[in-house]
Amino acid sequence: MLGPVILAASRSDRMRRLVSAAPVTKPVVERFIAGETVDDVVPVVKHLADRGLEVSLDVVGEDITTPEQSTAARDAYLRLIDHLEGLGLGERAEMSVKLTLFGQALPGGHELALANVRPVVEAAARIGTTVTLDAEDHTTLDSMFAIHEELRKDFPQTGCVIQAYLFRTEADARRLAANGSRVRIVKGAYKETASVAYQDKAEIDKAYVRILKILMEGEGYPMIGSHDPRLIAITQELARRVGRKLDDYEFQMLYGIRGEEQTRLAAEGHRVRVYTAYGTDWYGYFMRRLAEKPANLRFFARSMITKG
Repeated sequence: MLGPVILAASRSDRMRRLVSAAPVTKPVVERFIAGETVDDVVPVVKHLADRGLEVSLDVVGEDITTPEQSTAARDAYLRLIDHLEGLGLGERAEMSVKLTLFGQALPGGHELALANVRPVVEAAARIGTTVTLDAEDHTTLDSMFAIHEELRKDFPQTGCVIQAYLFRTEADARRLAANGSRVRIVKGAYKETASVAYQDKAEIDKAYVRILKILMEGEGYPMIGSHDPRLIAITQELARRVGRKLDDYEFQMLYGIRGEEQTRLAAEGHRVRVYTAYGTDWYGYFMRRLAEKPANLRFFARSMITKG
């Protein structure tokens, strides 16, 4: 019930100021955000790698309003790649990018986002890794998928994300599974209307399983974005049925959530990638994490009460 309220708050400048100014916010945010700078996040990457985990790094940002801001976002990713180069982690440390951060929502945004993301994909390939294009609200997806298709002509390992709660996603999954893409499936964390998305949690879960089956039976590389023990077990059973080896798919979980489960799955031989966000503009990302799961909201509220 609170999810839509929290998502609305994520777009409120007033709430942004209140939450950012609260003295208890910083230690709670640090659970989900790995730091504000590249220097902050590199030790986190090393620590996760030492635990047998892989990472997908996201430079968080919202509300790009000028081409100059989109160029700055591109350059932030290029600096990240320069720092990662000396770690020798190869594909164990990939990047995730939101194309709106690269100017997708600006006038001429499709071409601008493609022009900004291509150097990042090229630089990632140079150090032996790749980039996954994050999914945002449904109005951005046709452009995202077109950019994904264009990038894969030269960089076939470029990944993309699909969201189970959208009605369109089963068709998207069939297309992507057939052409061998790297695809991360998530439930979805944007406020969407009943005309384009399932609203009921049970219906979203059912859609997730249907789409997961399409991906596991397809020719691509599924990346299962979930902390749900039931969906993790279903994934393992589907993989067994279709004969996928442990390195033919991977689990992805958020930094700061179910760390023990991440380690347990990795110890069993699964590939586990930790979606690790960092940066100063953390508010929108943080609020969506609260909206996704009641336990996250309870954690935040409990921390505010005990530390306030």
